[in-house]
Order: sequence, then structure tokens, then C-alpha cells
Amino acid sequence: MKHNKGHLYIIGIIVLLQACNVKKFIPKNELLYRGAEIEVIPDTSSIKNVDATQQNLENVLVPKPNTKFLGSYPGLYFYYKAQREKPGIINKFLNKKIGEEPVYLSDVNISKTQDLLINRLENDGYFYSRANADVSFDTVSKTAKASYTVSLPQPYKMKTYQLVSDSLPVYRSIKPILKDAKFKEDMLFNLSDMKSERERLDLALKEKGYYNFNPTFLLFQADTNRYDKKQFDLFLKIKKSVPEKAIIPYKISEVSVYPNNNINNDSVSKDTVQFANKKYIQTTDPLFFKPERLDPFILIEEGDYYSPKKSRATSRRLGNIGAYKFVNIDYEEVDSSATDSLGLLRANIYLSPLTKKSIRAELQAVSKSNNFAGPSLALALNQRNLFSAGVSLKTSLKLGYEFQAASGDQSGLNSIQIGLGNDLVFPRLLFPWKPNKNYFKYDIPKTKISMNIDYLKRSDLFELASLSSSFGYIWNANRYITYTYDPVALNYVDLIKKTDKFQKILDKNDYLKSSFEQQFIAGSLFSFTYNGMVDTEKKQNFYLNTNLDFAGNLLSLISGHSKEDPQTVFNLEYAQYAKLDVDIRYHYKFKQSGLLAARLFGGYGMPYGNSDIIPFTKQYFSGGPYSVRAFKIRSLGPGTYNPDNDPDKQEPTEDVNINSDYFDRAGNVRLEANIEYRFPLFSYLNGAVFADAGNVWTTNSESSLKGGEFSSNFINELGIGSGIGLRVDIQGFVLRFDLAAPIHDPQKPSGGRWKFDVSKPVFNFAIGYPF
Repeated sequence: MKHNKGHLYIIGIIVLLQACNVKKFIPKNELLYRGAEIEVIPDTSSIKNVDATQQNLENVLVPKPNTKFLGSYPGLYFYYKAQREKPGIINKFLNKKIGEEPVYLSDVNISKTQDLLINRLENDGYFYSRANADVSFDTVSKTAKASYTVSLPQPYKMKTYQLVSDSLPVYRSIKPILKDAKFKEDMLFNLSDMKSERERLDLALKEKGYYNFNPTFLLFQADTNRYDKKQFDLFLKIKKSVPEKAIIPYKISEVSVYPNNNINNDSVSKDTVQFANKKYIQTTDPLFFKPERLDPFILIEEGDYYSPKKSRATSRRLGNIGAYKFVNIDYEEVDSSATDSLGLLRANIYLSPLTKKSIRAELQAVSKSNNFAGPSLALALNQRNLFSAGVSLKTSLKLGYEFQAASGDQSGLNSIQIGLGNDLVFPRLLFPWKPNKNYFKYDIPKTKISMNIDYLKRSDLFELASLSSSFGYIWNANRYITYTYDPVALNYVDLIKKTDKFQKILDKNDYLKSSFEQQFIAGSLFSFTYNGMVDTEKKQNFYLNTNLDFAGNLLSLISGHSKEDPQTVFNLEYAQYAKLDVDIRYHYKFKQSGLLAARLFGGYGMPYGNSDIIPFTKQYFSGGPYSVRAFKIRSLGPGTYNPDNDPDKQEPTEDVNINSDYFDRAGNVRLEANIEYRFPLFSYLNGAVFADAGNVWTTNSESSLKGGEFSSNFINELGIGSGIGLRVDIQGFVLRFDLAAPIHDPQKPSGGRWKFDVSKPVFNFAIGYPF
């Protein structure tokens, strides 16, 4: 092995040395361009931000030289090699991946670069700047380098910002907008600031109805003649060549809505229904969308001034109904020759519907890190625009079978899971109070009613049935913020059958036994999400999700039992708890396409009243592909608990191994931190290196979970691991493969927890990124 590594090392050195030697490939009359340097010399010491000005000027320098790495030119080397008559497959491949075309001195226009530098300086207010250039040659290495010296004079500063107005009505519209300008006295002359101001004024004028206005119609003029010092007055005016229709506002004269616009329906008979001063043109046998249900989504009204903000909001709201594939709003100019001061527009809203029904099937081969594997089938039927009111119904069926592939006592265990769910979504607020259509500016809240039935059978252990139902609202407050509120969330879990083996397991684990006792949950859920990740072009992105889950408060008021007895409703003992968790994520993008992703998670659940322990289905767990990846799923914690060190667990229970990780280990406190660096490898393949830390704890001392209680020593009880991964990313669909090993295992004795145990790696397969 060492011998092979030595050979690879020598080969790498040879390739690197060859990559250094590209001189022999450079044509006879050419010199390889090695870039340029800029020296900025201010005329006076009072000039500020010289470093920022120099960095700004460096961005002007083109072309960029060939990439140099450890004194070599690998990209250039493989480009040259690929140009040979018989380059070979390897050279072709490397040229395609890292090859760079050579940049010669003949490709550089020195005088043009000088002009660009002076132009950039004048755009920033440094008038009468000077730029000198020089080129140095190295005939031995056949390279050349340019250097520029820039003389930086005192910049011009703004004294006043004024509107040059005349009798045109558009000036009266512009005047109040100027008060929000960012131009202030003593600001440096800056051309980009003026471009931004023109665009701001254009958007503001369009909101006042100026449909045909354009930012290029605005003209800035700077006057320096009134001042001895380097100051100027900035004047704003409208160009004389502007068309007349660009300087008049437009009003909406008519709104026509086509709820089922489709090329295939052009020959179908359609009727026009007038509702709320709008024309709804659609098929009526049957009616595709009731006008009274569609109208609240449309903010464009007859008699209003043209507003692009209302157009965008209308398009967004209609698109979020879930019944339409495309939303197109088109404006037609109406002949308004009767008046020269006002234009008229006809608004046509074309809505192209999605198919009424769709079905989706997924067949998966699941392999979990707790040695369970098996097939899973998921079917989903979507029915859209029910009741001609945009209502959608999603019915899902899931069938799963898993078996444990481990050897020994745990082989042969299997699990069967069946689930049936229905989600009925109304694209409006079902509430006694009916808000005005303009009350929700960004989007109209949706009402969701859900009901799910699940059945789980684990061989020779138990059969579990659960019924859950919820009623709540989903509201997108803006592009980043989403609120979810379920005032009613019911969940009933029934351990319909348990074997003697499982009963003996429960008898040995009081915590597990108690968590199964109270399985009627009646509560409320609230969730807040800020998702800055939607801005994919930003260098830094932030994500925050917080959830509040509380149960049993209302039932405790109506149960009527004494506090000493377990309180029941419908003869069912119900759970009482409050649970809060926070998930924070941060992404930082590097210029070289790499990405650093970090995540912090904290959760706490507090049982009270009728409950000593949070129900099993509401507890936290740690370990697995979306958690601490160096530990098997649900195998970490609580705390330092290790069943192998618990004498109460050593007694054999028939042929059931109590020490098995087959049974989930959970708690009501969870802390976790993750960091991952992701980098591209090939077109659809990305790599990653990562580190995870976390654990779960209980808040009470449990005799059956020794070492599981949360304490001030929690930092020394974190499970820590690191590893590497591959991601197959095809247009946002990600298959993830991670291989990780533990670094700090809290289940081991305190003196032997720190060990990078690469001999026992954990393989994780998952869909999607972990954070």
C-alpha cells in the first residue's frame, strides 16, 4: 500500500512539474499575460476611501490572466496538450474539466483599459483623473505584466438636488416622490446612484398609473459653475423627446377574467357573467370557477389607476390557489382621444388550469441505518378545483414492509405499515370574520382540514393504530415568512395488541411504558418560518423555523375531575404538555461555488397536569441521516444512557434482546449542531465533508434510563461525529449518501469517549439535503 502511494506521489510531482513548463507551448511572437497591478495616488491626504476606490478599479481590469497554482498552470497545460494531433482521452477529459485558453499580451488593449479606468473614476465623481500605463517583459519565461498608475483628484460633492419642472402634470406627480430620494448634501457624484434613482422614480410613477413611462425618459444634469470648490447642483428633468402617452396616467376601464383559458376550449361555447364590475368569460356547463369565489383574489378594479404592484399581487394570489398552471395579465390600451390628460386600459386576466385530477406513485427501496430495509409504495391522488371554488383534496395511501437485515438475535424482525390520509384545502379563510379582500396584502390564508389513519405492526411485539385530525390555517405573510396555526389538532393512538415479549420489555422500561399510556392528544400547533434560502443568488442565506405545540389545556377545563385523579374525556386519559423547538440554518456561498451550511436545533417539551412524560409520538430522538449521522437512527441518548451498562437490562427475556437498538430511545430535550461544506465535483455530483453533534435527554431522573437526565454537564454528553458524503443533484432532486464515524460517544465511560472510530462507520442514504 505504501509502495503504491509512493508511486502516486511521484506521478503527481511529475504532472505538477510538467504543468509548470508551459513555455515551450507559447507561440514564437506571443507573451503570456500575467495580469496587471494598480497604484492609486491621491492628490491630497483629505481624500477618503482610497482602498475602496482601488478595489473598484481592479474590477475593471480585463482580461483576467490564466490561473496559476503552486507556480504551475494546470488549466493552460492541459489546454495545450489537448491541441495536439493525438491528445489522448485523458488529456481531452482534463481539458474539458479544467482547461483554460491562453491569455496573451496581444489580447490586452492597454489604451482602452486606461480609458475604462478614467471612465470609472469619473462615474464616481473623480473628474480630471489621469491614468498612466507600463508593461514589463520577461523574455526568459515568455511572460508580460501591465501596471497602471492612477492620479486621484479631489472628488465633486453634491450641494443641492432639484426638480426642473414645467406645466406638465407629470411633474406634479414626481415632486412628492423626491422627498424619499437617497441624495443628500455632500454626497459624492455617483453615476450608479443616479441610475438607481431613475429606476426608483420610474417604479413610483408606474404606481401612479404612468403605464408607458420608462426610466430612460429621465435626465440628470450636473452644474459645477456656481461653486469655486468642487461642488455641483444636480437637476432632474424629463427629456423633450418623450412621447405624449408616456407622461399621462392610465386608468382601468374594464376587467375581463378568463377562468379556464385553454387553446383546446376556443371552440367551446362560453358565457359572460358580470360580477363585482368584472366580466367572467368561461364555460358554464359545468361552471369552471364561481366568480364570487375567484373575485377575492383579484385586486385589479375598474376605475383604479394602473398599478404594477397590484398586477404582481393578483398574479401571485391566483397562482397560489393551486388550480392554475399559468397566470397571464395583459393590458390593452383603449382609444382615449377624447382626453389628453388620461389614458384607458383594458385588463385581461387569462388563467390556464391544471388538470382536474392527477395521480402520483412512488416505489422506494428503503435502507435505514438501524439495519431495517424493505420496499415502500406511496400513492397520491390530487383532485383540484372542487365545487368550482379552488378547493383541493389530496388522498394518500402508503404501504411499507421492512425487515431487519442484522444477524443474530435481531434477524427476522419485520414491520408492516399502512397509512391513509386526506387533506382538504380551501384557498380562503374559513372563519366567522370575513376580512376585506385588501386586508391580506401578499397572499390569502388557506384553510386545511386533515384526517389520517395509520396502522403499524411489528412482528412478535405489538400492533399500533393511530387516528389524527386537524383544522388550521396556512398563511404566507410575504416572500419569506409563513405562518401555520392549527387551533384544533387531535391524535389518538391505541396499542391494540401487544405480545408477552413486548409487555416484558415495557415492564423493564418504566419510561417507555409511561410514554405509551396517555395517547389521546387534543391540542394546538403554531409554526413560524422565515426562509431566506429562496434568494439563491445571495452570498449569505438564513432560515428560521420555530414550533409551539401544546395540548390538554381546554380539556382540563371541561373534564370535571379532581386534580388528584387522572383526568379523562370520553373515558380516555389525555395528555398535557407544552413543547417548543427552534431550528436555525445558515448558508454561506464561496466564490468558487462551494457552500458552507450550518444548523442549530434546540427543543424542549414540558409535561404537566395529567402527564408525567410526554407521549411517545411527541418525543425527540437523535441519530440518523437527518441528525447526528455517525450514530444509527434513534440510537443516541438519552444522555449517557447505555443499556449494556444497566444491570436491570441484563436479564434475558425469552428470546428478546432488551439491549437492542430496535426500540427507539427518546427524550423531551434535544440539542443539535451541524456544519457541512459542500462542493461541486462533476455536473450532477457534489461532495461534502461534515461534522455533527447532538443528543436527547429527559428532564426527570428515570430509573430505567440511567444517565439520561439533562444536567449542567450536557456539553460533555454530546454525541459527535464527522464524515464525508456524495450528493446526486438533478434539478433540485437530491440523492444523498453519507459515511460517518463517531468522534465522541457519550454512551462509553467518561475516560474513553473521545475516539475517532473509523473502523465502525455508519452509512446513511436519504433524499434531500439534511439542512
